[in-house]
Amino acid sequence: MKFVDEAEITVEAGRGGNGCLSFRREKFIPRGGPDGGDGGDGGSVYLVGDSNLNTLVDFRFQRRYIAQAGQGGMGANCTGRAGEDLEVKVPIGTSVVDKYTEELIADIAEHGQKVIVAKGGFHGLGNTRFKSSTNRSPTKHTKGTDGEVRTLQLQLKVIADAGLLGLPNAGKSTLLRAVSAARPKVADYPFTTLVPGLGVVRIEMERSFVMADIPGVIEGASEGAGLGFRFLKHLSRTRLLLHVVDAVPLDESDPVAQAKGIVDELAGFSATLAQKERWLVLNKTDMADPETLATLRQRFVDELGWDIPVYHIAAINGEGCKQLCHDIMRSVEEHRRLLADDENYREAEHARDQQMEFEIRRSIEKTRQRRAVDDDDDDFDDDDEDGVTVVYE
Repeated sequence: MKFVDEAEITVEAGRGGNGCLSFRREKFIPRGGPDGGDGGDGGSVYLVGDSNLNTLVDFRFQRRYIAQAGQGGMGANCTGRAGEDLEVKVPIGTSVVDKYTEELIADIAEHGQKVIVAKGGFHGLGNTRFKSSTNRSPTKHTKGTDGEVRTLQLQLKVIADAGLLGLPNAGKSTLLRAVSAARPKVADYPFTTLVPGLGVVRIEMERSFVMADIPGVIEGASEGAGLGFRFLKHLSRTRLLLHVVDAVPLDESDPVAQAKGIVDELAGFSATLAQKERWLVLNKTDMADPETLATLRQRFVDELGWDIPVYHIAAINGEGCKQLCHDIMRSVEEHRRLLADDENYREAEHARDQQMEFEIRRSIEKTRQRRAVDDDDDDFDDDDEDGVTVVYE
């Protein structure tokens, strides 16, 4: 199944049924009076979180969702049947944004969470509603109103307790394979990981957390380079960022400079995201001597000012991974406890998430607008300098 994390759909609630214009006509009952019934309300459209889904691929094939209209009223004071509501299932972690107003309508974060996105039309009134002592034969009745029609942008962000951040081939997929049952593809070329991968890391019975492998970030990612912001946004749903750095790059590049470049990309994408709690994980330390690692570790402190936890691992053979996972588990459990017991902490986390969502949407929109302008400028350029076009389906 393809991993699709963005989709655009149109939802249309049902129209309300019209009220009925009718008069009672029975034998031996002259001037029976009005008996037109009301119409039924139109059905509404709801989005419902479903933990069994993990992609928005279904919305690539069906883009329009229409709820049932209400039935019109009838004589003998019969009310029309209300239209059935339409429930559309979406994966957990889906943000719902109105395309034209940019309003964040909902953030589906739990299984079974139900959010109305288009309200059904109101029913029309039959002429019975308008009878009075001075108007015993009303001919007035009303039509049902139209249901809401909205164009929605669905954006899926994987939800995980820990997210792996780093350059391509830093060893993120290898680390996920080492600590969980997930089996992401591993190879010796950049962008081996093309879609986010999730793995459950089990410490012991009833103690586990979810780790996400995010495709590599390169210079210019916040402006769409490489896999770009398409996957940068997934980091916003992770509790903790694990910045994986290749301690001994084969190209002899500077790990500190590489790490700084990634932090700059995060800050350019979302300042709030760049401030999220981050741990430094030096990978492939089995290929370096202790003195080199100590010098490298000190450079991170001196040149980047990072006063953060630092771990030495060799994901290829699992060295150091057990201690890292135990520490992550303790951090995750403390976070869960504070969310449950501390209202101030919970409100602060919610406010931070809201700010991060706003910054991410702005960053993505600005990049798309800039690309649209660049495409217009290149309309008359027949040469394709890049030679390669990457299409995400």
